[in-house]
Amino acid sequence: MSTQRDRALLFRSLHVPGRPLLLANAWDAASAMVVAAAGASAVATTSAGVAWSLGSPDGDRLGAAAARDLVARVAAGVTVPVSADIEGGYAQDAEGVGRTVREVLAAGAVGVNLEDADRTGAAPLRTIEDQAARLAAARAAADEAGIPMFLNARVDTYLGGSADLGETLERATAYVEAGADGVFVPGLLDLPALATLADKVGAPLNVLAGFGAPDVAALAAQGVARISLGSAVAEAAYGVARRATEELLRSGTYTALDGALPYPELNALLDARG
Repeated sequence: MSTQRDRALLFRSLHVPGRPLLLANAWDAASAMVVAAAGASAVATTSAGVAWSLGSPDGDRLGAAAARDLVARVAAGVTVPVSADIEGGYAQDAEGVGRTVREVLAAGAVGVNLEDADRTGAAPLRTIEDQAARLAAARAAADEAGIPMFLNARVDTYLGGSADLGETLERATAYVEAGADGVFVPGLLDLPALATLADKVGAPLNVLAGFGAPDVAALAAQGVARISLGSAVAEAAYGVARRATEELLRSGTYTALDGALPYPELNALLDARG
C-alpha cells in the first residue's frame, strides 16, 4: 500500500503537457470507485456533484466539514490519488483556507482545486492579491503537513469574469508565483487561446471539457496537461434519473435504464473494498 506522500508524488507526475491527465469527476464514494475501476489513474471530486448529493446547492454553500467527510469516504474507497475540489476554500480569509486544506489532506486528498470566484463580494472574482494570499496559505498548509500536494488554481475569468485572455494570463502567472502547481481555466475552449496559456503560464494547464468540447487529442495538441469533466458526469446521472422517472410515469416503459451498471457488478465492486 503506497503512502499518502507516494500518491501525491504520483499525482504530480501525471500532469504532462500534451499527454493530459484525464479526470471523470466523482461526487461520492461509489462514483469514485466506479471511475477508478474503469481505469482512471486518479479521482477528482466535483464540488457541484458533492453538494447536490448532500442536498445542497453548489457555490461555497456546503462547508468544510461536509466536504472533508466526503473526501475521507472517497479516499478510503480507492487506491489511486484523490484531488478535492474545495471551491473557494470554505473560508473568509487566507488563514481559514489553510485550515480547510489541512483538513482535506488529513482526510486523504493529495490535491486540491481552489477557485478565485467571490460569491460574497460585489465583484465576481477576488482581487489577484487576495487570491494569491489564499493560495499561499494553501501551499503553506500542505508544506507543513509534509504532503507535496498539487495545488490547482482555478481562474474563473471565463465563467463569471471578464473572459479576457490578458487578465487570465495575469491571474494565472500571479497564482503560480504564489505557490500554485497548475492552472485551471473552466469555460475556455478556444484552441489558440489554450495554446497561448499553456505556453506562457509555465505550469500545467487544466481545462473543463464535456459534450460539444474539442476532443482529448485536440486539447492535448495545445499543450493541455489535465482535462476534467467537472460536474458533467453527475449531471448526466441525474438526467437519467429524470428521464427514467418521466418515462415510467408517462408511458410505463423503462428504456431510459438501458446501459445501467448491473447490480451484481456494482455491488461486488463496493464489497471488494469492504
